[in-house]
Amino acid sequence: MKNTFKYILLTVFFLAEMNTYAQNAHFIENGIIEFEKRSNMYAIIKKKIKDRDESYVQQAFEQYKKNNPQFKVGKSTLNFTKSKSLYKWPATNETMNNNWFASDVLADLKNTIATDFDSQISISQKSVYEDTYLVKDSLRKINWKITDETRDIAGFECRRANAIIMDSVYVVAYYTNQISVSGGPESFTGLPGMILGLALPHENITWFATKVTEVNVPEKDLLPPTKGKPTDNQGLNKILLGAMKDWGEYAKPQLKAFSL
Repeated sequence: MKNTFKYILLTVFFLAEMNTYAQNAHFIENGIIEFEKRSNMYAIIKKKIKDRDESYVQQAFEQYKKNNPQFKVGKSTLNFTKSKSLYKWPATNETMNNNWFASDVLADLKNTIATDFDSQISISQKSVYEDTYLVKDSLRKINWKITDETRDIAGFECRRANAIIMDSVYVVAYYTNQISVSGGPESFTGLPGMILGLALPHENITWFATKVTEVNVPEKDLLPPTKGKPTDNQGLNKILLGAMKDWGEYAKPQLKAFSL
């Protein structure tokens, strides 16, 4: 009887502590997240040339490694509120690098993506070579598998989740429930918190938050892009398939990148 009473007291105490924690816990609902995208160009180029034995190709690769860093780095931001987000890249005067070694469509991808969590609709502005498309469609449904693995990202404890998208692209995400918005970089959403870390391991590319600032975000900073030829995901895929019908194996990474 004494042990039973002791157990009841401990249970009541534990529940009271949990309730106090829940009341005092602070969950971020508005702010700006700064992301760093890192593309391992040495690994990307190595896969590009793996079936090419010409000596000049290998020499060009060695020359590239001498003159260029291993990682191509880009900075992007995610403005967010409880109901909306806008993922974007800073405007730059960056010129397109036509060097076959230095360019990679996925590494160079700079989409602008507005997400409405209430309507579950996104509007993505995508530059596809000389054309710009405005892709409006439902949010991608991702079958995430949440794991017990955690890591610290930008001062937040994040939990790992894994998924396969587009039938073959393996995705690793780290999300925090301390930011109570089911968003993330690019078009990745659907976890019980904000995605602060994202990796496409087989594509050798990652996005990780470097800074989170809690601040009220005005509506004007969440407005979706407006420039581009209007279409949806199915329409863009049809356009790409038509344009790349004679590209052979070279079309696969292009289609994968523009469908991200």
